[in-house]
Amino acid sequence: MSAPPLSPLPQALGLGLDAGGTQTRWALADGRGALLAEGHVAGLSGLQLASTAGRVALAQTAHQLAFAVLPHGRPSGLYAGITGVGEAEGPAARQLKDLFSQALGLAPAAMVCGSDMDIAYRAAFAPGQGYLLYAGTGAIAAFIDNEGRMQRAGGRGPLLGDEGSGFWIAREALALVWRREDETPGSWQGSPLARQLFEAIGGSDWAVTRQFVYAGERGAIGRLALAVAAAAEAQDPDARALLTRAGAELARLALALLRRYGPRPVVAAGRALQLHPLITAGLRAALPAGTPFSVQDLQPHRTAAQLAARL
Repeated sequence: MSAPPLSPLPQALGLGLDAGGTQTRWALADGRGALLAEGHVAGLSGLQLASTAGRVALAQTAHQLAFAVLPHGRPSGLYAGITGVGEAEGPAARQLKDLFSQALGLAPAAMVCGSDMDIAYRAAFAPGQGYLLYAGTGAIAAFIDNEGRMQRAGGRGPLLGDEGSGFWIAREALALVWRREDETPGSWQGSPLARQLFEAIGGSDWAVTRQFVYAGERGAIGRLALAVAAAAEAQDPDARALLTRAGAELARLALALLRRYGPRPVVAAGRALQLHPLITAGLRAALPAGTPFSVQDLQPHRTAAQLAARL
């Protein structure tokens, strides 16, 4: 008498996260690397761990994530790249693992929580191959060397850097508009850039801008870069000059790594690069002649999901 057929083992599922200040993209993949589902929830950052309100928001986002993911399958592993998180085994990573454990029912041992740049780089290159320039709400250039060590330039946050990022573009645009208002009150009415910005934030009074900038979230400010891009499409010279300058600022980050580690291809990615072709043009023009350069639509959350399925 033959033995009854064995029931197939449950398929291991991996959940990958690419979390930034604007949104958190997630993907669910099986052990073969096949994508089962993907989506996005609110942004999250390791920097939110520094305040009670931030920790509450993180917990809410973690449960929002569970609500979106679990109908498609229960993951057995999590690989997360999160802005504002440094070392994969540091205190921020441990706190985030606790939050995800409560929301998803996963053991912390089945999770990796590290830098968003780790998974972004691995979506573009194998270690040692090239330089990744990533521009979203923030901006950073990264290189994982042959020993697996992450080398970086930029990524210093909105107070000390992030030049060329969505946040930087929005900040510089608002600063320009209000400097003009200091010199010629009411001049905003003749500026497509100022009109786009004020429409986006809900008013032209300084009190409205002040509330939006100083009481708002970094991701919301970064989204004002869309208004700058719209003004550039309307041929506003200030907006066009600013976007070209953003590209040159991004190139500076890649140039730092080129000088430190030698010639290699440069890949640029991130939502800020999708704002307007002037950013890419300014970036390309500022790189050394002959540097292999491309702009790619990376999907780090999918790479992270494939890594998670192997945990």
